[in-house]
Amino acid sequence: MNIELHSAKYLIKATVRADGVVEQPDVIGAIFGQTEGLLGNELDLRDLQKGAKIGRIDVELGSQKGKSNGKIYLVSNLDRVETAVLASALESIERVGPCRAQITIDEIEDVRVAKRKRVISRAKVLVKKMLEGSKEESNDIIEAVRESVRVDELVPYGSEKLSAGPNIDSSDAIIIVEGRNDVVNLLKAGVRNAIAVEGTNVPQTIAGLSKVKTTTAFVDGDRGGELILKELLQVAEIDFVARAPNNMEVEELSSKQIMKGLANKVSAEQFEEMLQSDKDTKRKVFHIFRGEEREETGEQRREGVEKVEKIEKIEKEKPEKENTKDKQMLEELSGTLKAKLFDKGNAELQEVAVRDLPDFLKKGAKKVDKIVFDGVITQRLVDIASESGVRRIVGVKMGNVVKKPHNIDLIIKDDLR
Repeated sequence: MNIELHSAKYLIKATVRADGVVEQPDVIGAIFGQTEGLLGNELDLRDLQKGAKIGRIDVELGSQKGKSNGKIYLVSNLDRVETAVLASALESIERVGPCRAQITIDEIEDVRVAKRKRVISRAKVLVKKMLEGSKEESNDIIEAVRESVRVDELVPYGSEKLSAGPNIDSSDAIIIVEGRNDVVNLLKAGVRNAIAVEGTNVPQTIAGLSKVKTTTAFVDGDRGGELILKELLQVAEIDFVARAPNNMEVEELSSKQIMKGLANKVSAEQFEEMLQSDKDTKRKVFHIFRGEEREETGEQRREGVEKVEKIEKIEKEKPEKENTKDKQMLEELSGTLKAKLFDKGNAELQEVAVRDLPDFLKKGAKKVDKIVFDGVITQRLVDIASESGVRRIVGVKMGNVVKKPHNIDLIIKDDLR
């Protein structure tokens, strides 16, 4: 029903019920006929309609099982009292056409109030959009300025014009990264003493700097990062090694990930020991399959290599499965302030309160291989666990862990996502 409300003050809404089948003209005729003379000449419906004091009468009507029901809408430009009197008059109607009928006033709506509510509601939406647009524009401007500042802070360093942060000369330590975008991303995180290799060959400038400054190599967590790191270890004096998470690049890390990666750095000696350990393991496996003290054919060598690659694939999949199980376990422990201890076969040994965990490990829990607990990984816990032979600690957050033993993995909730 399309009701004209352009200049209306009030809208009378009523319900009509008739004991028979009636149509829209019957209802309108009953309204005009049975209210005529009831309210005097001043409120005669025909005169009011001619003078535009009321609008047309709209009726929505339907019938079912021999009875009719519907809605009546009447627009009024009279004042509040006159509109109420007119509405009351509609309830005096007793018949519609040949049928007994009843009209009940449901509501007299103040159209102006409803309009104001719609205006206010719409204005809120528009203001919100304006604020969001303004905020986005402001953020874009701020980010553009920040990006410009970060790029402006880049300096060409050395004879090779390497991309570097502004504090390369003034800082006692430097961070070596792979490319220009890595330096920009570290500047974004507030790290201003980074310098880029910018290629596969390590520049002489970087080799020279590494001899006079404490040097950290921060490389991507992929094959390319590993190769650059190996070359750096050969031609430069690297003190510490930090790596991005597996299959991630330094340039795409968040500020939090950058700080975490640098905080978890290990000494170059420890890293080389880890590399050598990996090589020895692979060499040992290869010798087991190829056999010692015997000649081997090309086919046998291929079979041996395939078996080694198969084992390496299995070994690679193990951490992923373990991460999935640890994530589920950490979620189950959330809010309990408890820790679960596991042996090398990943069988649960015991559940203890987090506050009792250090003392429990001190008492000689030698079978514990892994700890999953609802708490913060602290330096004290790491030291005790390392002495007890624990291989892996999974907690909610990382505390101020400055010294990280090379024989233990420290995993937090964010690492398992």
